[in-house]
Amino acid sequence: MKIASFNVENMFRRAVVLNQENWKDGKPILEAYAALTEVLEQPVYSDADKRRILALLEKLGLLSWKEEKGVKKAKFAEDNDWVWLRRSRGKLVSVHTKDGSIEVVAAGRADWIGWLELKREEVNEQATRNTAAVIADMDPDILAVVEAEDRPALVRFNENVLKLDQGEDKAFGHVMLIDGNDERGIDVGLLSKAGFPVVSMRSHVDDPGPPAKPVFSRDCAEYEFKVGRSKLLLLVNHFKSKGFGKTSDSNERREDQAKEVARIYNERKAEGWKYIVVLGDLNDTPESKPLAPLIKGTDLKDASELPGWAWGEREGTFGGSKKEKIDYLLLSPGLHGKVKAGGVNRKGLWHGDRTQNPWELLPTLTKEEEAASDHAAIWVELDL
Repeated sequence: MKIASFNVENMFRRAVVLNQENWKDGKPILEAYAALTEVLEQPVYSDADKRRILALLEKLGLLSWKEEKGVKKAKFAEDNDWVWLRRSRGKLVSVHTKDGSIEVVAAGRADWIGWLELKREEVNEQATRNTAAVIADMDPDILAVVEAEDRPALVRFNENVLKLDQGEDKAFGHVMLIDGNDERGIDVGLLSKAGFPVVSMRSHVDDPGPPAKPVFSRDCAEYEFKVGRSKLLLLVNHFKSKGFGKTSDSNERREDQAKEVARIYNERKAEGWKYIVVLGDLNDTPESKPLAPLIKGTDLKDASELPGWAWGEREGTFGGSKKEKIDYLLLSPGLHGKVKAGGVNRKGLWHGDRTQNPWELLPTLTKEEEAASDHAAIWVELDL
């Protein structure tokens, strides 16, 4: 059987701020969005909280200032290119027409009903079709997907794109996704062929982490399969990225996530599980300190280190990097000797004309915006 993992970067709709040509362009918006969402959930808004709310509204571009006759006047909008401030009842802020000042009039969460929401836009249609082409090219029995919007989108992709574009034999019989903790609609999910139904599943969205926060940015979703007379357990993950927030905070969060996955893995092993795969986008390299509790602190083995693996043009899985490996298939000892083959599928990952040692592209991938993802897909074939 073949197991694969692929960061698909959404199937149909993606937050506008994530679709920038350079992801760093959207970083300040996402950081302000996360910070303001957290403050707005406070039961009581202190004077310091109210000042922070106004400052973050300004960073998001919802609050701006114009000068009239030497007086600065506030201009407030409930939406812009990036976000909406949805409001059902009550009021968060008030602009005083007389002097142009603005104040937070809500005393706390109970004073108004509303939320902050990222605007979304359609993913390039050819990019979605190229995602299907990469999956069909690998033709896995079980596919873990990272950054899928939701289960309806995953079902729609399977039925309306993969099956129609690539053929019924390339589509999956089972589709599952448990909504995780990320408000941007980037969850982990799973598709499996008709002969591999999900026997059971378990979510860890509520596993505790920092004070009043869950440890997982998305989830560590467990999926159980019956393969012949054997049981197979997959733990699908997407760790905290390096891209947003303070580096030290991001590193600490990934390390906490690695420790929790290691705890879950060791718990399952103690329960008698022999065949376990931890897979997905862990957003850091194998030698990094944050991943050490999982990579070095358990008996899991990276499939890329076992006989039968072929790296191809480079050892990276993200972008055109030669070494930036951040996507994983980690196997329990019972699976180490069962690897028949494994490798990387970069056909949906764009490279420019100047890329050294370029890889083969899909014939339908002709420009960067048509790329299936900025991650390569990875797969392993097991003799089970």
